[in-house]
Amino acid sequence: MREIGRSRRSVLLLLSCVATLWWPLWIATAGDTLPAEPEFSGTLIKRVDGKQYDVQVFGKGDRLRLEYRYAIRTERGFSAIEIIRLDLGERWYILPQQKHILVLPVRDDAPSIRTELVGETSRIIVGDATVAGRAARLFNVHVERNGFPERFYEWVDAEVGIVLKLVSQDRDWSFEYERLRISPQPRMYFEEPPGYSKRLSEAFQRHEK
Repeated sequence: MREIGRSRRSVLLLLSCVATLWWPLWIATAGDTLPAEPEFSGTLIKRVDGKQYDVQVFGKGDRLRLEYRYAIRTERGFSAIEIIRLDLGERWYILPQQKHILVLPVRDDAPSIRTELVGETSRIIVGDATVAGRAARLFNVHVERNGFPERFYEWVDAEVGIVLKLVSQDRDWSFEYERLRISPQPRMYFEEPPGYSKRLSEAFQRHEK
């Protein structure tokens, strides 16, 4: 009887371990879970060399749409909408007067959903924090770009992994969300507007060479 009891306990323990391993896989494939790629909208404040930019941001996976409060000057005119396509390595300025899309390469310090920074060499967790009213984890991140080192503080959303705040420790550069709402975003926000034609910027042509 003792042997039977021990056998039953062993079987139950094995079933428990299998269930523990299987349960997250079932959850990941269920239809009512959060999407694999984060989708959100929010208000972002970007500061560069003493200047502040207020931006409404829409995010879907590795795509971002930035709508500036005040239009910014480009080499082909003013634009109030910038679309960042990390999947293509491009960022687009929408120029409504000319019906053009000005294409530039993605900068290393462009706002990004990805937590790993370009040229990252090390990452140390500092602790827990709160940004835009959301629980976050604070990291001290070191990068090296074009032979120059730089240090950043990075706050990452604890729930969905979005970079909520990024501050350079070595220059006057930062961005952070003041408000963030996790919600589905239309794919058309991140596509080429109908009737527009692409124009490569001088910077993109140099980048291609």
